[in-house]
Amino acid sequence: MTVVALLSVAPVREGSMAEDVADAVAALDDFDVTYETNPMGTVIEAEDVGTLFDAAEAAHRAVDGDRVSTVLKIDDKRASDESAAAKVAAVEDELGRAAHSDRSE
Repeated sequence: MTVVALLSVAPVREGSMAEDVADAVAALDDFDVTYETNPMGTVIEAEDVGTLFDAAEAAHRAVDGDRVSTVLKIDDKRASDESAAAKVAAVEDELGRAAHSDRSE
């Protein structure tokens, strides 16, 4: 089984949160998960939901502050071992191209 989740952890305050987000992402390295960070959060993939919850809790606790906001969205597809990459590939197959724009930054 593969569990895929979108995790967003950030302190509730003004200014850059990059250092705090980096602390949350670094906390994931202590767990048997794979992850990829994007501008809206971090996609995490684990073999089971317990490991995923443990990793998400560690990321949450890694952010220091008086107030921390964490959002966790889980896709626990129990009858399939489809990876996060396979989900993206399926969308790209339907599109007939990569699932991102070609616009330069």
